[in-house]
Amino acid sequence: MTARYACHPADSRGRRFSEDLSSFRSPWQRDRDRIIHSSAFRRLKHKTQVFVEQDGDDYRGDYYRTRLTHTIEVAQVARTIAGVLGLNTDLAEAVALAHDLGHPPFGHTGEDALAALMAPYGGFDHNAQALRIVTRLERHYAGFDGLNLTWETLEGIAKHNGPVVAPGRADAPLPWALAEVNAAWDLRLSTHASAEAQVAAVADDVAYNHHDLHDGLRAGLFTERDLSELPLIGPAFADVDRLHPGLDPMRRRYEALRRVFGVMVEDVIAVAQGRLDAAQPDSADAIRAMDGPIIRFSKPLYQNLKAIKGFLFTRMYRAPSVMEERARVTAMLNAIFPMLLDDPRLMPPDWQAEAAAAPDRIQRARVVLDYVAGMTDRFAIAEYGRLTGSP
Repeated sequence: MTARYACHPADSRGRRFSEDLSSFRSPWQRDRDRIIHSSAFRRLKHKTQVFVEQDGDDYRGDYYRTRLTHTIEVAQVARTIAGVLGLNTDLAEAVALAHDLGHPPFGHTGEDALAALMAPYGGFDHNAQALRIVTRLERHYAGFDGLNLTWETLEGIAKHNGPVVAPGRADAPLPWALAEVNAAWDLRLSTHASAEAQVAAVADDVAYNHHDLHDGLRAGLFTERDLSELPLIGPAFADVDRLHPGLDPMRRRYEALRRVFGVMVEDVIAVAQGRLDAAQPDSADAIRAMDGPIIRFSKPLYQNLKAIKGFLFTRMYRAPSVMEERARVTAMLNAIFPMLLDDPRLMPPDWQAEAAAAPDRIQRARVVLDYVAGMTDRFAIAEYGRLTGSP
């Protein structure tokens, strides 16, 4: 049963371009399906989560999460939590599936590189780029650019991590891609998003805290012994050893981290249920108007996760081998972007035409950004080789 504070299809603010309602799908089921069938969603298969796709015959990377498998895991967690809390599972899933569409090649390394390259032209933000993709860059429909998603899904993409501007600061500067979308359709950026979008944001934390531990272990960046000193994780391994002494090492790993995953999900649900019972919100807008998120971890678990994130930052995200790869792919983007900006004829014909139509260098840079940010890891590597002659 859907709760009063959930988003209800009958109350949706609709789509920017009017369409007939489906006879068998809700508005947010349609949004979910359009996201899954989009070109940007398919390209997530070959975009970095943490480890850059390997070249040649090195298949070890096949075991690591990509941006696509991460997104699927986030959607699964979001749907589970939303269902328990009586929220609209389709909207939570749609926001989760779209939340990383704007990521460029090479993950956060690529985002950092493009943000620096775009600093003279308005900057780069992957959440804003996701909005640009679903409102402009996907061009499959006869009547409009983009996917024509509902207001609630766009709001969730923009604000799933919280309000973008402080209340009363309507003139605050915004990432240019977000400002364009918001100017066309007010997303109420000073309020919180729906509870469904908040669920998608927390599901993102649950998913990457879980799978980055798996991937770091598989990559040999740390061991189970290293993890035994961490809160939440150490007790999980101890519990498995007590219940299953002598368990095969790989099964032991999966069994322990499965428990960590369960603790995170159960904590979010328990905290949300307690806060919802105390606040008694009677509508989705009542959730948006609250002075803080309704969906979040408990303070003790949040502190434990900070310790785990600190460990991952040092031992995984800034590991020497990872930093070496970060430097390599940053150099690639630093070479590709200015070459395309100075000579758009190096891009495919449709992108050449768009760049030629740009009225100034800022707009041309944004066309080049759209092209480069849409690349997969392997396409960016191939383009670097083509443009520079480097292997």
